[in-house]
Amino acid sequence: MLVVKSIPAFNDNYIWLIHNNQGQCAIVDPGDATPVLSYLQEHQLQLTTILVTHHHSDHVGGIAELKRHFPNAAVVGPKNDAVAGLTYSVDAEQQLELFGEHFTVLSLPGHTLGHIGFYGGGKLFCGDVLFSAGCGRVFEGTAKQMWQSLQKIADLPLETQIYCAHEYTAGNLSFAMAIEPNNPQLHEYREKVNQLRAHQKPTVPTTIEQEKRINPFLRLESAEIIKSVSHRTQDLTPEGVFTALRKWKDSF
Repeated sequence: MLVVKSIPAFNDNYIWLIHNNQGQCAIVDPGDATPVLSYLQEHQLQLTTILVTHHHSDHVGGIAELKRHFPNAAVVGPKNDAVAGLTYSVDAEQQLELFGEHFTVLSLPGHTLGHIGFYGGGKLFCGDVLFSAGCGRVFEGTAKQMWQSLQKIADLPLETQIYCAHEYTAGNLSFAMAIEPNNPQLHEYREKVNQLRAHQKPTVPTTIEQEKRINPFLRLESAEIIKSVSHRTQDLTPEGVFTALRKWKDSF
């Protein structure tokens, strides 16, 4: 079994560290090398692999420095995203092995055109696509692409653990409560999140099952959500509801 730990970075990033029981580890989306190097030194871990989901600086900014300390570490990232210094570029459905566990590369465009995720062992490292109670902004792709990427994630097994790259849950819940205020599971989850954050504890990983209960971007057929966006769009198909929701969230 691989162990996953979070390394906080910047104001709200999570750099994920995956390690085995032999002192080897991988890092996912290292935007900043400093906290990673401190953690590796403290726990006497050897960095062998760097996984990258997309090219934004808060996900790749620490790669060069990490490579300076661990020159043999492989850098694995998206073939169709502008990530410099990759050892291996990977595309949709490619397989990779990490400490004996097999991961599949998922193509998840929308936030960026070449965004990918790494899925294996009941875990998904999805960068900035799905957040707890929310989803990423559409910067380079289209709303349709992001909607399709979220559907791909939603089709994974319910118990799949979602390792996203930011602590956005509390803010996302404010939006979710505004558009689906009568969802009792949303109220229950907000209380849990408030307690976690009051003690400075992370709210992720989450699960597919949890997100289908409370995340508006995975609940596009909810009658209450459809009613909430009906004054913003005439297209009340799931894709149309998603597009209206995402645009609304951008200015919320």
